[in-house]
Amino acid sequence: MRACVVTGFDAPLSVGDVPIPRPADGQILVRVEASGLCHTDIHAARGDWPVKPALPFIPGHEGVGIVERLGRGVTDVVVGDRVAMPWLGYTCGTCEYCVSGRETLCLSQRNTGYSIDGGHAEYAVAYASHVVKVPDGVSPFDAAPLTCAGVTTYKAIKVAQVRPTQRVAVFGIGGLGHLALQYAQIFGGDTIAVDVTEDKLALALKLGAAHTVNAARTDPVAAIQDLGGADVAVVLAADPKVLEQAHASLRRGGQLVLVSLPKDNTMRLPVFETVLGGLTVIGSIVGTRADLAEVFALHAAGRTTVQYEIRDLDEINDAVDDVLAGRVTARIVFQV
Repeated sequence: MRACVVTGFDAPLSVGDVPIPRPADGQILVRVEASGLCHTDIHAARGDWPVKPALPFIPGHEGVGIVERLGRGVTDVVVGDRVAMPWLGYTCGTCEYCVSGRETLCLSQRNTGYSIDGGHAEYAVAYASHVVKVPDGVSPFDAAPLTCAGVTTYKAIKVAQVRPTQRVAVFGIGGLGHLALQYAQIFGGDTIAVDVTEDKLALALKLGAAHTVNAARTDPVAAIQDLGGADVAVVLAADPKVLEQAHASLRRGGQLVLVSLPKDNTMRLPVFETVLGGLTVIGSIVGTRADLAEVFALHAAGRTTVQYEIRDLDEINDAVDDVLAGRVTARIVFQV
């Protein structure tokens, strides 16, 4: 089968032929139709994070496709089902986090495209218990970005418990941000889109943002504070400066929701302002299988729009360059 393989953290990604994997007990073989490119794929391919994937590996945790073969003992899905293979590829199911609905914190978890070969390939193996069925009528090309960008931002809005009329500032409008805006609005929030690219801010207005701020031309802290400050600030850009701007944009009692992962793993947190302002800092990591099912249900009901461009898997290195250069308005999805 054709697959994208990471052979070294300092080498370009390569696309070539590798054997089709065989599902073990409890696993399924999926013929991949679409696979979204996430910035995490780039971090994985470059070994940016403290715990690095074992080489070689196949990245991609936004894979969507058709079940073609079942391993022994599989009862969750049947051949012919369309399923999504999310970042949360496996959890133990028995620890205190799993049994309390917080499976994303499971210490035994395995992650698709990181510790399990992912979806940037013609076929992928996944644990049947951890795939999520895609509703009829939802395109695999829509479902792919929802599998990570969607569920990650949906969870961020959920953990912030956004309420109607609250001001929600989204820092970083792109593959994740354009979905975060929509979820915040579904929860009743008035959204403020912050980015440095006019094309992305134009997309935000099209999607219903109440305000936009071009941080390349205007101080976003002053602009948001002039509006009364943000009740919730969701940070999807990985620049520590942006994290600090988002914190400073909050009104008293506001919440900072951290989603992006800066390479250097640090941000400056002013304790005086945090304490006296009654501010809350929340870390939000992807979402559960139940969260992803809700994301798919919202999309099937016509509540969300996914912006993406389709490319061939052979173009993956050019796609990575375009993402890093900010030339992609929203999401890239590979047609596998």
